[in-house]
Amino acid sequence: MSLGTTLRLARPGAAAFAAMGMLWGSFAADLPDLKAMLGVDEQRLGLLLFLTPFAAVASMLATPWTGAWAGRRALLVASLIMCAAFQLPGHFASVWVFPLAMLACGAGTGMTDVLLSARISAVENTRGVHLMSLCHAAYSFGYAGAAIATGQMRTAGWSPAWVLGTIAAAAAVVALATYETDGTVHGLRRKKDRVRAGLDLMPLIGGGMVAIAYLSENAAENWSALHIEQTLGGSPANGAMGPATLALTMGVSRLVGQSLAQRVSSTVVLTAGAGIASIGSLTAALAATPAIAYLGFIVMGAGASVLVPTSFSLIGRLADPETRTRAIARATMLGYFGYFIGPPVVGIIAGQLGLRAAFVFAAAAFLTIPLMNRVLRKIS
Repeated sequence: MSLGTTLRLARPGAAAFAAMGMLWGSFAADLPDLKAMLGVDEQRLGLLLFLTPFAAVASMLATPWTGAWAGRRALLVASLIMCAAFQLPGHFASVWVFPLAMLACGAGTGMTDVLLSARISAVENTRGVHLMSLCHAAYSFGYAGAAIATGQMRTAGWSPAWVLGTIAAAAAVVALATYETDGTVHGLRRKKDRVRAGLDLMPLIGGGMVAIAYLSENAAENWSALHIEQTLGGSPANGAMGPATLALTMGVSRLVGQSLAQRVSSTVVLTAGAGIASIGSLTAALAATPAIAYLGFIVMGAGASVLVPTSFSLIGRLADPETRTRAIARATMLGYFGYFIGPPVVGIIAGQLGLRAAFVFAAAAFLTIPLMNRVLRKIS
């Protein structure tokens, strides 16, 4: 298949992922200012973020109905709702209201990711082309670009409201590229007579792999700026380069993974990726200077980049065609619970033991993925 055809097939999913990456990249890079705005420490900030995964899970459970209601424009509608939600956190300095803003962000992100993952998986399996790595690369590049831009805005003295609002508006423009003449996501609703054999356990194990990968990856992205600024004494621009370096490396590595996925088994990719990511996380944890931390993030990003897209492609390949969309949706729901619960869990660890211990925790979590892959292979 030609590169042009591959890019055309990937466009809606890549646009949604790029917009999502922009939103969370800006949020991560602006986290030190959000922390100062709220007047809390790392542990309390982690607790303020703790309700976000529950909103994401609730929206994922509702996605079969909301997705069916939006019809062929489901992914476009969900992406724009997500962008609108990220206008909110920078406007609420109250510790009682800020979690409500994050609930909206979690709900919009959760709905968008179920729809785009299901859409990408369906195209992969009907057209026989691997797209997950390419689409996840768009997330990483969007994340890196927004993180760098946020660092510049913070250096210029922009408030969180202006920073997050500006990036959210730019992400909404990118999200318009998700438009398709017919972007209907089929198979969201379960038929009463549908055979359910093999649906329950496989997405549970596969979703667990995605959850661990997301937990470690997103926790590192969200807390890397604080690690560089507070632990290592870096400037706001130095801090913003933490999540940007990690995301940029992941984006480049995912482009490489796009071709590797066609030649190397998923078991080899997952095992090697988890080991490399763990080494990188430990390097960041033990860093004495921002430069060493950046090196750790580069190594971590190279390894972590392949974990989520490979896991999703594996789930889509192992699932029965009639239950594939729901299997992807369930795995996405579990995965995003890890995505959202990672930052608050790491925040609690950082508040008790320091940010270095938080990155050691991420390193250990990465190493559980190859073990879960072995279990998934045995039950499929």
